[in-house]
Amino acid sequence: MSSTPAPGRLVLVPTPIGNLGDITLRAIEALKGADRIACEDTRHSAPLLAHLGISGKPLVALHDHNEARRAPDLAAAALAGETIALITDAGMPGISDPGYRVVRSCLELGVPLEVLPGPSAVITALIGSGFPCHAFRFGGFLSVKSGKRRSALTAALASGETNIFFESPHRVVSTLEILSGIAPQARACVARELTKKFETYHRGTASELLAHFQQHPPKGEIVLLVHGGDTPESDS
Repeated sequence: MSSTPAPGRLVLVPTPIGNLGDITLRAIEALKGADRIACEDTRHSAPLLAHLGISGKPLVALHDHNEARRAPDLAAAALAGETIALITDAGMPGISDPGYRVVRSCLELGVPLEVLPGPSAVITALIGSGFPCHAFRFGGFLSVKSGKRRSALTAALASGETNIFFESPHRVVSTLEILSGIAPQARACVARELTKKFETYHRGTASELLAHFQQHPPKGEIVLLVHGGDTPESDS
């Protein structure tokens, strides 16, 4: 009499946001032990896997345009006994990246789920900004439409909390123009190229940051933080 194979599982594996040395031992173990690896971009992930000495694993492309279609198939494969590791181009899967739909499909089928801790641009920028960390909001990518960006920034300033956004380097100046128009003295921080060789944090008022980046157009990946309060929080 044959036994029923034990269900597999889905493992969400954070990958470095810049510095390859930030990969964790558990992440490496999970990637090595997976039957297949779902990647946001297989071309982007292949060099990381080669750097880790991981080869011969089937790679499956899982991105915004196909996640809804592929999520049920991946969940079914895990239910049938496969261990599937899910990675994105950088950071924690599901945070402004694919992953949510696969997680939902696995939960619906009762597939075991494991989320590994690891690099995250959101938390790294929050701590490095020097803004209060006890309560914060993550707003994902700011809209390309200026009206929606204005609404998001206005809400951030009214929140009384630290607000975190991803922004394109091509729109940072226009976003700071909007923020300066609303509240020129608002405290803001532009965190750029986190964990990479040219990592920088620019902290100051909205008007100060606008003046700087008008003279020095930013490059690379940007995290914009806005503190929704007029005065610094106490340490108590």
